[in-house]
Amino acid sequence: MSESVQIVLGLVVLVGVFILTRYVVIWQVRRATGIIIRDLQKQGAVDPVTAVELPYAKQNPLRIGMRNYYAKAVEYMVSEGTAGKTHNGRYYLRTGGSGTLSNVSDEAESQPQA
Repeated sequence: MSESVQIVLGLVVLVGVFILTRYVVIWQVRRATGIIIRDLQKQGAVDPVTAVELPYAKQNPLRIGMRNYYAKAVEYMVSEGTAGKTHNGRYYLRTGGSGTLSNVSDEAESQPQA
């Protein structure tokens, strides 16, 4: 096999491995998201009043070993509006009974009613 064919083949394998790792990360985050949603539903955290602390939502900078996809999944869920975060660091599902996203912001919900 010529040297140029080996280089092209090596680059194709390298790109393939990179794409495969991206799919694995996406799969891990989706899996973690499902587990988090089930955990919040099981604990009844459906509004800011019933919000709960999630121990795996915090990233540990000293953790060595496998990646923690739960913290990243919680971050994505809050940014997409699937979950909400209270001012004191508790989390809740922002879905209503019909499965639609709530349009009420955290600030409006945390203010006392007059």
